[in-house]
Amino acid sequence: MRLRPSVIESFNFAIEGVIHVLRTQRNMRLHFAAAVAVIVVAVAVGVSKIELSVLLISIAFVLVAEMINTAVEGTIDAATTSFDPMAKLAKDIAAGAVLIASVNAVAVGYLVFAGKAADKTADVLDRVRTAPAQITLVALVLTVITVIATKAWTGLPSGHAAVAFAGWMAATYIVTDSHRFVVSALTFIMALLVAQTRVESGVHSALEVAYGGALGALVTLAVFQLL
Repeated sequence: MRLRPSVIESFNFAIEGVIHVLRTQRNMRLHFAAAVAVIVVAVAVGVSKIELSVLLISIAFVLVAEMINTAVEGTIDAATTSFDPMAKLAKDIAAGAVLIASVNAVAVGYLVFAGKAADKTADVLDRVRTAPAQITLVALVLTVITVIATKAWTGLPSGHAAVAFAGWMAATYIVTDSHRFVVSALTFIMALLVAQTRVESGVHSALEVAYGGALGALVTLAVFQLL
């Protein structure tokens, strides 16, 4: 009687574990999507082999930490049926490991991409800022028409998302050139987080949040270009 699984069976079990975490854990899906995006951007901007290696290690660190966190939570939930302070502490520690890994990955990503992305992003932002106001107005009118046309089955656009993305566009316009990339990136991330909370809370759908964000950004852009 064979007690230990073969190498192929062990590999299949490991793959099943990864698939299970991806299917059941929202945070793992977010981490995985971010990892794919980072790798694509890294290849697009032409990072060095050393930079790519550091990025891959940081990505693996985050994914492994998330999987260990999931395993710890599952084990504790299966072993306990009532509230246990030590069980909560164990979950908090596992979640803290994911937080440290994520913060490290963000720091590594910034160090790798800041120089390469800043110049390209600055060029894009300059083109947006100096674009003819008529183009922005046409985009704004088209967005409003689309919102009205779909209002019957999607509801109203998200006001929170509109304000958040309006703040992002205003910050991008106001900040000086030397700090524009960092400030614009941070305010854009915060706007995305606001939009995410509206979707997760069930107040708005993803489409309503997208409409609200587009309206807020375009209205602010039109105001700055016209005034």
